[in-house]
Amino acid sequence: MTHGQGVAPHRHENGLLLYPAAGVLTTTTDRGTWVAPANRVTWTPPDFEHHHRAYGDTEVRMLEVPAGLGDRLPGEPAVFAVSALLREALLVLTGERELRAAYREALRQVVVEELIDSPSQDLYLPRPVDDRLRAVTDLLHADPADSSTLAQLGRAVGASERTLSRLFQTELGMSFHQWRSLLRVQHALVRLVEGEAVIDTAARLGWSNPTSFIEAFTAVVGQTPGRYRAELRHASD
Repeated sequence: MTHGQGVAPHRHENGLLLYPAAGVLTTTTDRGTWVAPANRVTWTPPDFEHHHRAYGDTEVRMLEVPAGLGDRLPGEPAVFAVSALLREALLVLTGERELRAAYREALRQVVVEELIDSPSQDLYLPRPVDDRLRAVTDLLHADPADSSTLAQLGRAVGASERTLSRLFQTELGMSFHQWRSLLRVQHALVRLVEGEAVIDTAARLGWSNPTSFIEAFTAVVGQTPGRYRAELRHASD
């Protein structure tokens, strides 16, 4: 998929695993957005309406998981880290090599077992239902670098800081600070895949200093932005 290319909302009869070997792939539903950078895999359950968008030139490997086998995986989309074994199994299953049916099913079982044992990645940005909370998150989606406090954003949408703080916890399961940090990390993944420098990404997305950005990025992605960017360059060579 080319940069910015999207796939319209759709459903699958079977579960689907999408592995971006390069680039960044987002999966969006009415519950929010999941981001899969290179070397992560996105799981979408059967009959779950969603759409995708690619950032950077994104090579996507796709593997269907029959409903019975997929029942052991989460009931909503999820993003998982990719172990060496999982990566090789996905590459074989989605490659050009002809596989015996029994071997294919055995490898597919290995993939599911690896996913069950893999921790899900916190690359999911939930979408609020409450109109006041959605108004705040829409402002931040439009400008992730906005440094307004929750009280200031509340005045802009006609809601108190206390009410919004409660809604972030009850609806989204995280604090305002955590949600905005995750939003910025998602945007950082896109900027880094486009080749932007780490220090420029930090400044453009509103972090007070590069160290704060590196800490937030590493906590979510599991590696520093510098290492992530280096792996992107290596994958494109």
